[in-house]
Amino acid sequence: MPIKVPDNLPAQAALENEGVLMIPERAALRQDVRPLEIALLNLMPEKIKTETQISRLLGATPLQIELTLVTTSSYAPKNTSAEHMLAFYQPWEEVRDRKFDGLIITGAPIETLPFQDVVYWRELTQIFDWSQTQVQETYNICWAAQAALQHFHGVPKHQLRQKMFGVYPHHVRGGRNGLLRSFDDNIAIPVSRHTEVRREDLPEQAGLRVFLESDEAGLCLVRDEAKRQTYIFNHLEYDTGTLGDEYRRDLAAGASIELPANYFPDDDPAQVPMNRWRAHGNLLIGNWINDLYQSTSFELANIPEQRRAR
Repeated sequence: MPIKVPDNLPAQAALENEGVLMIPERAALRQDVRPLEIALLNLMPEKIKTETQISRLLGATPLQIELTLVTTSSYAPKNTSAEHMLAFYQPWEEVRDRKFDGLIITGAPIETLPFQDVVYWRELTQIFDWSQTQVQETYNICWAAQAALQHFHGVPKHQLRQKMFGVYPHHVRGGRNGLLRSFDDNIAIPVSRHTEVRREDLPEQAGLRVFLESDEAGLCLVRDEAKRQTYIFNHLEYDTGTLGDEYRRDLAAGASIELPANYFPDDDPAQVPMNRWRAHGNLLIGNWINDLYQSTSFELANIPEQRRAR
C-alpha cells in the first residue's frame, strides 16, 4: 500500500522515480480505509534528505500511511528554507491536541552537547511526555534515542575517543519475534556518532530489552515495552551515499576524520560503496508498522486506553 505525503513535497518526486508507491490526497480520500497516522518530528538540518529517507521506508510497508511533518516550536531551523518549513511542517504546538498511531523522532547533529544545553530540550521532554498519552508507539533514532532514554530512565551518553563511523556487523540479541521478525543472524548497519549508550547503564528494573548489538559499535536497538518506545542508535534509514557525503563534508571543513570503516570498496573513496542494509531497514520499519497496526485502536481517540504488549 502507498504512503500519503503532503502534496508537492520535494521527496514525492524522488520517491516516485524510485518506484515507491505514493498516493495523492485526493485519491486517499476515496479509499474506504483508515490510514495509520504517523508524525515525523524531523530534527535534522537537511530536512528534505531526511524526509525522503523516512518516507522511503514507510512507503515500503504494506499499509496505507498518512505522514505529518512536525518541527519544534522553540527553534527555527537554519539549513532549510522558511518557505519549505511553512509549506510542509507544523510546529508541535499546533499538533499537540491531536493523536497519532506512531511518532518517529530523528537524530540531530548535537550529540556532543549536554542534553540540557540543547535549545529545544525542554520542548523535546514535553514531546516525550506527550507521546505517553497521544501516541501509540514512538520510534527514536540516534540522538533522539539517547535523549529519550535520558528523559525516561536517566541513562547517560558517553563521549567516544573518536567518531564511530562506518558500516559495522550487528547481531540479533532479542529473538526474532516482533521487531526482528525474519532478520538474519548478522546485519550490516551504518553508524555515525560521537557518543554512545552502554548496556551496563540500562536500569534492570526498567524492563529494557536489547535487540541488536555490535561487538565494535555497541548497542544498536533497544525496546522499552512499558513506555512504548523503540530506541535505535544507528542508521538503517541512510542512503547508499550518506556516509560518503558526511566524510567529504568533514574533510572540506578541516575536521579530523577517518575513512568510514567497511564502507568504500578497498577503502578507496573514489569507488562507489555497496548498500548492504537496505533490506533490513525496510524490514525493521515494516515490522514496527505491522506491530503498531496490530496494537493501535481503530479510533485514534482511544489510543490512551490501548496498552497491548507485543
